[in-house]
Amino acid sequence: MSQSQLLWTLGLNHESAPLDLRARFAFASAELGQALAQVQAAAPDLPEVALLSTCNRTELYGLGSQDQQGLAITWLSKTGAISVDEMKRYLYIHNDQAAARHALRVASGLDSMVLGEPQILGQVKEAVRAASDAGTLGTTLHQLFKQAFTVAKDVRTNTEIGSHSISMAAAATRLAASVFEDWQHTRVLLVGAGEMIELCAAHFAAKNPRRMAVANRTTARGTALAARFSTPTLSIETFALAELSAHLHEFDVVVSSTASTLPIIGLGAVQHAIKLRKHRPMVMVDLAVPRDIESEVKALSDVYLYTVDDLSAVVQTNLANRAAAVGEAEQLVDAGVAQFVQWQASRKTTVPKIQALNDQALLWQEQEIERVKKQFLKDGNTSEANLDEALQALARNLSNKFLHLAYKSI
Repeated sequence: MSQSQLLWTLGLNHESAPLDLRARFAFASAELGQALAQVQAAAPDLPEVALLSTCNRTELYGLGSQDQQGLAITWLSKTGAISVDEMKRYLYIHNDQAAARHALRVASGLDSMVLGEPQILGQVKEAVRAASDAGTLGTTLHQLFKQAFTVAKDVRTNTEIGSHSISMAAAATRLAASVFEDWQHTRVLLVGAGEMIELCAAHFAAKNPRRMAVANRTTARGTALAARFSTPTLSIETFALAELSAHLHEFDVVVSSTASTLPIIGLGAVQHAIKLRKHRPMVMVDLAVPRDIESEVKALSDVYLYTVDDLSAVVQTNLANRAAAVGEAEQLVDAGVAQFVQWQASRKTTVPKIQALNDQALLWQEQEIERVKKQFLKDGNTSEANLDEALQALARNLSNKFLHLAYKSI
């Protein structure tokens, strides 16, 4: 890695930027490859880049020059339709060792809203796969994330970082319970069928509510999710997302997490549902980024609307119990960063040597080929026997030169 190149991270997360701004930078899994191509087009010759996008963060990991980093920031600002100066107000930037440390902490769940939550590791792996498929995952980023996965596994195995944490799904259940204490009379609707909704389904089904349903764009996936969590005492229903407005008033708790880029539950639909409910309260939890539920719904007096940012106070519990585990996890991160830095240092010495060997090999090849050509032109004899003898001499001369070079290095 040349001195003009540095490892960097550019990012927005739940601590640096508000939800509505983060929503502008949310990328679905299917969009990652195209976004990576756009980054490289905006920053020509950028050798390596990966994009991580979750409900709480969007981050670019890159290897390139300071100028290319600046071009990547410009691309982010255009993506979010804000000025570069405003972009920098919310953006955190980490370079070299700090960037490596950040990547390891993210993969280990130490930088999450829910400390120690395991879902982030799968999301990082998805980002790495997307970069690999797009051809933007080079040697340095590959090694960085390989180290991150190793450390994340060590943190999960050797500390109790996740044992005292409360997931977003569990927090949603707690919020609903704060309004509806009697689950035997509570009706729950889950909108979507992704990983977050699966976690919510597990938590809510365990409460054995009076009624539970899943609304999803594709009913087959919703049906499979319902079948997985249905019990002898709870038969989970399913219906298409297109039917959502017709059923909304039937439920006391609505939890939504889809990949839609626009709200799927509008103010008018909720107002109509509240009217049909005769103003009985409704808890709505929007776990999607961008929002699934229009923000204006929060102003309705009979609706308790919570977003991912609102859940932060709920999930940050048992801090005293987790303090020791965090310290142990940070030590593992420190060790992982040290190993990655050592790997980088070794590349700074080995890569030039390898390049020099390649250059020397190419020079010798050209010299030997030229020698054989001159011999044939001089002799004027191109018989098969002479050709075979010349090729053997060429191979022998090259071998002797490489062996001599190898002996010198011993």
